Amino acid sequence: MKLSKEIKVGILTVVAIALFIFGYSYLKGSNLLEDNRVYYAVYDNVEGLTKSAPVTVNGLKVGNVDDINFLDENGRLIVKFHVNGDFEFSKESMASVYSTSLIGGKALAIVPNFESTGPVAKSGDTLSSKIDLGIQGEVMDQFIPLKDKIEHMVVSADSVLLAVNSTLNPQARENINKSLSELNQTLVEFKTLSRKANGFITSNEESLGRTLKNLDTTTENFAKISDTLAQVQIAGTVQELENTIGKFNTVLDKVNNGEGSLGKLMTDDQLYVNLERATEQAADLLQDMKLNPKRYVHFSVFGKKPGEYKEPEDPTK
Repeated sequence: MKLSKEIKVGILTVVAIALFIFGYSYLKGSNLLEDNRVYYAVYDNVEGLTKSAPVTVNGLKVGNVDDINFLDENGRLIVKFHVNGDFEFSKESMASVYSTSLIGGKALAIVPNFESTGPVAKSGDTLSSKIDLGIQGEVMDQFIPLKDKIEHMVVSADSVLLAVNSTLNPQARENINKSLSELNQTLVEFKTLSRKANGFITSNEESLGRTLKNLDTTTENFAKISDTLAQVQIAGTVQELENTIGKFNTVLDKVNNGEGSLGKLMTDDQLYVNLERATEQAADLLQDMKLNPKRYVHFSVFGKKPGEYKEPEDPTK
């Protein structure tokens, strides 16, 4: 059958419109050839989530956001999104808004609750909502306490600087500047002295080398002489000590053998007995002289010859 030109134009127009609708839907993330399931989620703040934003499950894109509208006069927002494919998840799963990058891109992630024993989510159900701050939120959470510490540190440093500024009065600052100036002058003088010392060492390097070499030779010679003297003196001292010890041993042998006065005194008991007896007799004599002095001493003022000594009746008187 031959088609007329008008019919052909009509068919092409319908096909073009269908392709336009299909392409537009596809660009929006909706595939008209697939059986899409539609879900909803309610948020107080969508954090910049837009239409056609991707919907993911464990990082895999499974759909797109279809629409975002206000739900009530309190400003709550309802998000409509669809999921492609046949992946099933629990009705207790959560729809979480998260950041896809540091520059602020947002997406919607379905967080399945695999431990739930509840019913499977069906098209038209409303899932629980959640806002995931992501890396940016974590950075802000870490940065805010750090910011507070930095502010506190800046305030403390400012207080310290004010205290130092109030302590350093004009006279004190003048004294510090004067001290620094004198220290700088000292360093300049020390640098000049060091330069002169280097020049002196450079100009007399050869003489200093000969002097140090002679000093090394003298030290070596002195060490040799000192060692020789030490050996000679030590040898003579040892020999004298040996002779002395030998003589002392000879004396001890004679004493042990009873030779000589000291030997007899140490070995002869009779000499000790005689000494003890003589000591007792000398003590008795001294006692008798105290008791009877007239027996031993005669004294007369007029030169009269003393009479004979008469022993008293009581010897103790």
